[in-house]
Amino acid sequence: MPFRKPHLLIGVSARIYYPAGPVLDLGGVWTKTLHYLEQSVAHWLLRGGALAVMIPAVDSQSLTVREDFNLKQYAESLDGLVLQGGNDVAPQSYGEQPLHPDWAGDAVRDRYEIELVRAFVDAGKPVFGICRGHQLLNVAFGGTLLQDIPTQRPGAQMHVNRGHYERNLHMVEIVPGSRLAQLYPGLARATINSIHHQAIKDLSPEFDVEARCPEDGMIEAVRWRGPSFVAGVQWHPEFHHSAADPAIFDDTPLLNDFLQTARALRG
Repeated sequence: MPFRKPHLLIGVSARIYYPAGPVLDLGGVWTKTLHYLEQSVAHWLLRGGALAVMIPAVDSQSLTVREDFNLKQYAESLDGLVLQGGNDVAPQSYGEQPLHPDWAGDAVRDRYEIELVRAFVDAGKPVFGICRGHQLLNVAFGGTLLQDIPTQRPGAQMHVNRGHYERNLHMVEIVPGSRLAQLYPGLARATINSIHHQAIKDLSPEFDVEARCPEDGMIEAVRWRGPSFVAGVQWHPEFHHSAADPAIFDDTPLLNDFLQTARALRG
């Protein structure tokens, strides 16, 4: 899709790198907390004719104090929000304790992203969640997560394979009558990538399911029933393109629907 003026500005929540000791004497940037935008997400938005703007998190350790900064300012200035993938959602964010230390998640990022979601929803701007972002949306609207699929749902489909990463694939079944089904008329099943060990457990009462894994029923896509665009997918649309592999789900209509909603609101 070519760029049009005025340019769409899409905010992207920051992924956060926390330095862990020892840092192997690398020094420099590796000793600092980093907020970053994954290149593939930025390029995905660019492919749709939008400009990506990373939104930094602010916490008690930041040079900018919270009183000087309000995420609503971003919601007012930008045309939409994408929640990137990344670290686990902290179980405390949905009222649980970690079942294993490795699943403690990132509570700082949770608080920041939930506030971001609320700011963009209040502003009526579209919000789209990818992988962790899909899970975070469910938590932000009152749902819960499986902390680890193999532990809590033995026998489920393999949803993550560290050796294959985005090349780990499985089928997804689109729910008839959903918005996703409208975007893909005549398509009942498709192949998606799968890179997650956590998943939705209790769906938010405000969400509808738009796609499931047919092998185990895991929720793969959701949409809010509220007045504005809030949707998420468990897979990574930014990691593939149908031109490279025609067997893989073509995410272009999904991206265009999000961006067209943003542009329509801009007027």
